[in-house]
Amino acid sequence: MFIISLTANNVVNDGTNSNLLYRFPTSINLTDKYIAVSSVSMFYSWFNITSAYGNNTFTYTWTSGATTTTYTITIPDGLYQIADINNYIQFVCIANGTYWSNGGLNYYPLELIVNAQRYAIQLNTYLIPIALPTGATIPSNFAGWPSTTQNSVVIIPANFSSIIGYAVNFTSPVNLSNGYTSTVSYIQKNSIGTISIISTVAPNVQPNSSVYITCNGINNPYTQPGSIIYCLNPSVAVGEQIIEKPPNFNWCKMIGGSYSSLMVSIVSIGLQQLYLKDPNMVIILSIRDKDESFLGTK
Repeated sequence: MFIISLTANNVVNDGTNSNLLYRFPTSINLTDKYIAVSSVSMFYSWFNITSAYGNNTFTYTWTSGATTTTYTITIPDGLYQIADINNYIQFVCIANGTYWSNGGLNYYPLELIVNAQRYAIQLNTYLIPIALPTGATIPSNFAGWPSTTQNSVVIIPANFSSIIGYAVNFTSPVNLSNGYTSTVSYIQKNSIGTISIISTVAPNVQPNSSVYITCNGINNPYTQPGSIIYCLNPSVAVGEQIIEKPPNFNWCKMIGGSYSSLMVSIVSIGLQQLYLKDPNMVIILSIRDKDESFLGTK
């Protein structure tokens, strides 16, 4: 049995840090050879929301007088929980002047929260008054009150919709003059005009909670693509080191022939390109001969 080691020195300079090229010292004949992942050491550094995935934007409205403005919330690339996304919503609302304060608290037109009991993400929108409530204050950049009480309208586009479990382009009710009446069970409104909406499918907050390791030159007719040699399931927090040592090697047969190099990639479960922030890693691959039957596969 032989081993090869891939490190940051093998990372291809393509901006992803997830493709590694190993060049053999000389051309190697890999006929009747098997390959397996021996160990992986790397950092949990791939994001769930990025501009590359197209899952980083959604919109909300704010009406001043009779003029309605649609604001786009563009989430910076990162790894987010729902609470983090909600914090960024508040940050954007402050920047846009679409909030007011009362009793030392800021009031925002919308929020996203986890509804653990329903295994869902809950969107709440709040009735915006037509004048300053008693004791409240407004910021210097305040966007203005509407001429009719209403809720902001939130539109959830494709890709971000799957993160929080909503239909593509879901649009929340406007609730003019608090007159909205829900006709579906997943949307409820209380007496003060707060509209609560429950996601209708399971949210997929981290689409890449597991990732595949692939290698070219694999002879596996039972799967598509046949290049998958391992599934990595991080059990650490973001930014921490993943140390993976499989208890048993999953030997994969190589396509016979001579090789000058091997290309190893880390991809999403959907087989999409994965973008790693940290290229520091060590991936050890083992290669064995066909007749080394004591190692498992004949």
